Amino acid sequence: MLPMSQPPSFMNEKTTPFPKGTLGAETLREIPKNYEAEQALLGALLHNNASFEKVSEFLEPEHFADPMHGRIYDAIGLLVGQGHVADPITLKNHFISNNALDDVGGWKYLVTLAASVVSVLNTHEYGKLIYDLYLRRQLIALGEDIVNEAHTPSLEETALDQMEKVEQQLFELATTGNFDRGIHTFASALTTALENAEAAFKRDSHVVGVTSGLEDMDKWLGGLHPSDLIILAGRPSMGKTALATNIAYNAACAQLKNKDGAAVAFFSLEMSAEQLATRILAQETAVGSDRIRRGEISKEDFVKFTEVARTLSQLPIYIDDAPALSVSALRTRARRLMRQKKIGLIVIDYLQLLHVSGSKKIDGRVQEISEISRALKAIAKELNVPVLALSQLSRAVEQRDDKRPQLSDLRESGSIEQDADVVLFIFREEYYESRRKPPEDTEKHMQWVQKMNQIYNKAEVIVAKHRHGAVGTVNLFFDAKVTKFGNLSSKDLPQNH
Repeated sequence: MLPMSQPPSFMNEKTTPFPKGTLGAETLREIPKNYEAEQALLGALLHNNASFEKVSEFLEPEHFADPMHGRIYDAIGLLVGQGHVADPITLKNHFISNNALDDVGGWKYLVTLAASVVSVLNTHEYGKLIYDLYLRRQLIALGEDIVNEAHTPSLEETALDQMEKVEQQLFELATTGNFDRGIHTFASALTTALENAEAAFKRDSHVVGVTSGLEDMDKWLGGLHPSDLIILAGRPSMGKTALATNIAYNAACAQLKNKDGAAVAFFSLEMSAEQLATRILAQETAVGSDRIRRGEISKEDFVKFTEVARTLSQLPIYIDDAPALSVSALRTRARRLMRQKKIGLIVIDYLQLLHVSGSKKIDGRVQEISEISRALKAIAKELNVPVLALSQLSRAVEQRDDKRPQLSDLRESGSIEQDADVVLFIFREEYYESRRKPPEDTEKHMQWVQKMNQIYNKAEVIVAKHRHGAVGTVNLFFDAKVTKFGNLSSKDLPQNH
């Protein structure tokens, strides 16, 4: 490199000792850095300000090993952004006005940098090298933090908590290196949209994404779309978990048949993995889950269990029943399942049982739910899979004559409605009507029986918000004994609500 009038700040930097060998000898390792590349980049930028665009999208001042170079890079960006020329003269005026000229090596060092240009064509490569070395320094720092935290146990943070935090930090560090992340030309986006439309057209089901296994619901929604946050809400005993379990089962079955399906990550914060497995076993054997739990089963039932279990054991459903998960822990576990199992659908039962990490200050439950719903939408976009999250409804539903839910009934936060791409409400009129039984041998009782016959084993899925299409109501079959949803006959197609 060319001679410098004043040694930059890195000249006094100490190396870091690392023990090596069995005899206790030590060698000194320098932190990853390349000051010549930093000087060459700054020289190229001063020689041709237009080349700043090649690196400004991913390279930040803090990425430079020498903070002095970072300050100069920041000043170049400031001048270029304001439409000024960035050269040694304008930089000198900038730093003099901020009483910082000596902090960046003085006027002669700025001139030396401008003369140190090797090739403007290599600007992007210099930037990538500087950024790569920055990542390596971050990895070293992260490794030191891991060692230090592991040596200082905390009652508030277990080893598993530390592992999840480290995995999240590593993921965030890795994703920041995607220089083109989030940038798409309209032509490429249009091509993808046409490819999706063509794929849906060629499928008999006309499903884009993951099938729910319920024909009428798939017709209405077009399947569960990648990157969508789908909220499934309802009052207790309406069948939220049952419907979510059915959808997860149907998607996993379709994946085995290589037809519009997906491997499923099911985060069950309310029920255990065994309880969910019992539900699926009940719906596929037609043996009530309550009978299974009480042991009221016959030898014939055991034969059914054996036959069905062979198929069920192959299903790509991965159940995480850890209670009281934080949304950051859920994100970490979902990323891990994506890497290991290539999941295509995430189900969360249910949203209100999640919480925000204790390190984040949240004022009130409403704000916490808002943080959670935003995080779930971010997970859907980040992993590019549909996220089906169950949600509670407020008691306001019970105060109305018509018990059908509305968007305003979503509990604790309006941001759930805002963040969701699709909001589904499940409603079973049979549940409410069965509790209004009038005295027998009366005209009202006869009318009640007629009403019950009309609504028996029927459920409504109300599409209250649909970012990709129309709202309305899908009618489904529901067998409460085995908690199974299915399709109604063709005459019971979706009706406008």
